[in-house]
Amino acid sequence: MGSPAGLSLGQLLLALDATMVSLVDAPRGLDAAVSSAALIDTDDVRLGLARAASSADVFLLLGLGDDDAVQWLRRETRDRAPIAVFAKSPPPALVEAAVGASTAVVAVDPRARWERLYRLIIHVFDHHGAPLHESGTDLFGLAQSIADRIHGMVSVEDAESHVLAYSASDGEADELRRLSILGRAGPPEHLAWIAERGIFDALRSSDDVVQVAARPELGLQPRLAVGIRPPNPDSRRARQFMGTIWVQQGSQALAEDAEEILRGAAVLAGRIMTRLATTPSTHTVRLHEVLGLRDSDVDISVVARDLGIAYDGRAALIGVDTSTATARLAEVLALSASAFRADAQVAPHGSRVYVLLPRAARPAAVRSWIRGTIAALRTELGLHLWAVIAAPVAGLSAVAAARAEVDRVLDSAARHPGMQESVTSLAEARTTVLLDEVLTFLSGRDHLIDPRVRHLRHTDAALAETLRCYLDSFGDVAAAARELHVHPNTVRYRVRRIEEILSTSLADPDVRLALALSVRIS
Repeated sequence: MGSPAGLSLGQLLLALDATMVSLVDAPRGLDAAVSSAALIDTDDVRLGLARAASSADVFLLLGLGDDDAVQWLRRETRDRAPIAVFAKSPPPALVEAAVGASTAVVAVDPRARWERLYRLIIHVFDHHGAPLHESGTDLFGLAQSIADRIHGMVSVEDAESHVLAYSASDGEADELRRLSILGRAGPPEHLAWIAERGIFDALRSSDDVVQVAARPELGLQPRLAVGIRPPNPDSRRARQFMGTIWVQQGSQALAEDAEEILRGAAVLAGRIMTRLATTPSTHTVRLHEVLGLRDSDVDISVVARDLGIAYDGRAALIGVDTSTATARLAEVLALSASAFRADAQVAPHGSRVYVLLPRAARPAAVRSWIRGTIAALRTELGLHLWAVIAAPVAGLSAVAAARAEVDRVLDSAARHPGMQESVTSLAEARTTVLLDEVLTFLSGRDHLIDPRVRHLRHTDAALAETLRCYLDSFGDVAAAARELHVHPNTVRYRVRRIEEILSTSLADPDVRLALALSVRIS
């Protein structure tokens, strides 16, 4: 997963805070830029499945034994040393090997959930000062600003109580704050106490700031909380609950106007979360660059490195029209694509979703997978989708051109719903698409349509239909007669009448071409 250029390892660690991570050693310092992260577990190492992620800057080592971790790091540093590795209780042998390779080692709190840490890292990559997006999309920055202003420790959670961002804890975080940040549930007694007093109900139903008393017996400090809602008060969704801002008090008293500041912070948080919901992540932006969907001149090899995917080799691209599908279809396709290929990349754009397979399997395997996926979506969700395959594609540098061709096929299919196969390839659709584009171009320009054909159709519909069959049969009278269910002599007679009415000879190939196009349009 990629991040904007310029984010340093030090900035990443500051955002994650000492509650989650602590630096063990950084032989190259903290200024090294980090732009991608990958998860590595024991199976990745032993089965050699980690190669696709080998270009990442930051690695999270999940459950690796000491020997496996050292073995992986030594193999990884033969070509390119990672900027940093994150591990729970990193063993001395791993630290020694990493420092020898100039790789930083970051210790992760043993109680931290890896998926929570990974999601937070990706959030920082995507939105922490990202220059690619509109300003005001940094929840970490907002949390820290609130903390600085009212002298408390702030966390921002979504509607399901997942922590999205938080301020520095300064060593004063109580157990509930620490566990929340680490992705663990708080003390059950406290959660039950909060529920009994209707605190969650109050946050969901009111804009008021809620005070939560200290629980000395549990070591919990007093708190303030306020619900987050969409920013537009006139919207029908204005009462939608988006999440909560929590403020834990430390040794310093909160500011006198803390509640007023929190109400304003909830408005800002609502705006940011709304923007984040509608703004593509940096990862999606990078994929759009590979697909040629952004007006920017980029170095595809650099983008590939940011995405942690192979630049060369045979790729495959699949475009899926989702105009009749649900809004979350991209996520559904991503689940299936990731199961098919671990390095699959999925990017929604408008009414389409593109699946990029950087180093694809055989085209037949790709076709089989997408056919099965579309069939399953039809059976399970009642969706009727169109998909177009471009494979093989000669590396990522050729993906943008392939995407343009895929779009041409999907555009053609949209003009003729029900006439296209649910899954097709560029090669299979080439003739159909070219003819459709020619006819679409001509249909909007009356002066390019032979007026004699319209005159013939208005004068004698049977002659017009005979002309179509005769041209489609390449002048084969017998074939045209079979389609029209008439005697061949009837076809010969009608052809002579057509030539008289049109004042031309159907033996002329140029005449046949011009008339064939006009017949299909008029």
